[in-house]
Amino acid sequence: MPIREGKAQEIYIVTSGEMMAMYAANNITKGILKYAHSGGVRLGGLIYNSRKVENEKELINALAEKLGNQMMHFLPRDNIFQEAELRRQTVIEYAPQHPMADEYRALAKKIEENKKLSIPTPLTMD
Repeated sequence: MPIREGKAQEIYIVTSGEMMAMYAANNITKGILKYAHSGGVRLGGLIYNSRKVENEKELINALAEKLGNQMMHFLPRDNIFQEAELRRQTVIEYAPQHPMADEYRALAKKIEENKKLSIPTPLTMD
């Protein structure tokens, strides 16, 4: 809906190496492609949220490459996220000195500096 209404210009997709997550990410790129020329929306990259799936990093890199973009950042799996969520806080609010807070800061910096925005080429079911 935000893409269709022109409210989203730069899209970052959070995904993992799980097949359904990558399938959903690919479907989002179909929406980006559909409105790229009329609304100016672009894909900024994939954010790899680790689920510790076998060969996960390789799968996400391959997906990003086939979509014509990049894996922006790797977020390791860590329980601090759930602890912060239970307290209705972000990781940075809950544990600003925790290594995961630094991961989120690094991700924010990468997004802020990102110049590789593209119109994706979604994969077919084959």
